[in-house]
Amino acid sequence: MTQYKILIAGAGLGGLAAASFLKQDGHEVEVYEQAPKLEEIGAGIQISANAMHALRHLDLEAPIRKVGVHPGAYIFRLHDTGEEIQRFALSAEHERLHGAPYTQMHRADFHNILVDKARSLDPNMVRLGKRATGFTEDADGVTLHFADGSEARGDILIGADGLKSVVRRKIAGEVPANYTGDAAWRITVPTDRLPKDRLEKAMSVFVGPGRHAVCYYLRGGAVLNFVGCVETDEVSEESWTLKFPWEKLKADYRGWNPAIQAVIDSADKDACYRWSLHDRPPATHWSANHVTLLGDAAHPTLPYLAQGAAMAIEDAAVLTRALAMCETISEALKLYERNRIDRTSRIVAQSTANRELFHLPSEQAIRAAFAKRNQGADRNSWLYSYNPLTVPLS
Repeated sequence: MTQYKILIAGAGLGGLAAASFLKQDGHEVEVYEQAPKLEEIGAGIQISANAMHALRHLDLEAPIRKVGVHPGAYIFRLHDTGEEIQRFALSAEHERLHGAPYTQMHRADFHNILVDKARSLDPNMVRLGKRATGFTEDADGVTLHFADGSEARGDILIGADGLKSVVRRKIAGEVPANYTGDAAWRITVPTDRLPKDRLEKAMSVFVGPGRHAVCYYLRGGAVLNFVGCVETDEVSEESWTLKFPWEKLKADYRGWNPAIQAVIDSADKDACYRWSLHDRPPATHWSANHVTLLGDAAHPTLPYLAQGAAMAIEDAAVLTRALAMCETISEALKLYERNRIDRTSRIVAQSTANRELFHLPSEQAIRAAFAKRNQGADRNSWLYSYNPLTVPLS
């Protein structure tokens, strides 16, 4: 197998996972991150079996289990009464069906695990304070350019630089970001502030007219993660760190189930975050001769299917396999893209469709829609059953 020098723009979840996969496979890897220090913002993240197969290959299942929670079920409830309208099993049943667990954990904990793994393979792999501004490709390789005027040279460049990817812009051009009509709230609440047994140890999705709310546990059950998506004409920044008044959160969920009220009432009033959700079409092509994309840079997705991080981890595994299978870089990048574009486009489309499903205008419409489709059977049949380490590549 030919070994390459690989540059990665971005030290987020996808970039770090790719770095460890590629380094473990014998490649020379350098990761360039614009931030001055490695840290992750956000709150909860979900890792289903399709991603866990790949993380096992990096020997990360044990540290993930240590900080994660394995929810018993995925439950959809009516927004006001809390009545259960559909449920499918996770925990032991998910692992029985797919051979790996379903885990929910704090995004910062997961990022730290990936940082530690990358540094265990090469303490100097990640270079901080290096904001990429573009790249130049030639017959022999690629040069990554930085805002400070410096450059890095490699055989391959992977753009893992997120929604506003500099690498993607040069490959696929400017991609319009259209406001979806939704804003996403994010809070975390220590569970010792909440009434006991108000919410079972499960993934709970409350659905209702014009909005929905997702609740699940982190850090061994010590913290409850709340994400609420509401339809609004008030457009703000697309930033996870933008604080909004608690009073607006309370007003957005007025009349909702007492469990939701308890979570909101227990939140730190100066630590409520809300950002506007924008939709971007997935790239129809994302590779050049020496350059490719990974994660949100290639297939940005809305947070209605909990698969954004999982897709990036799948990308990392499949790209590593493609490089091992092919004689040339160009051939490998085409193989990688060809085997990822349909699956990731389907996930993006399904996530977008869930927005409509979760926000239907009446209880009658919600019941009818869920009666037509078993969410668990659908996801088990194609989403969670995928294994990026063994899926045939052609």
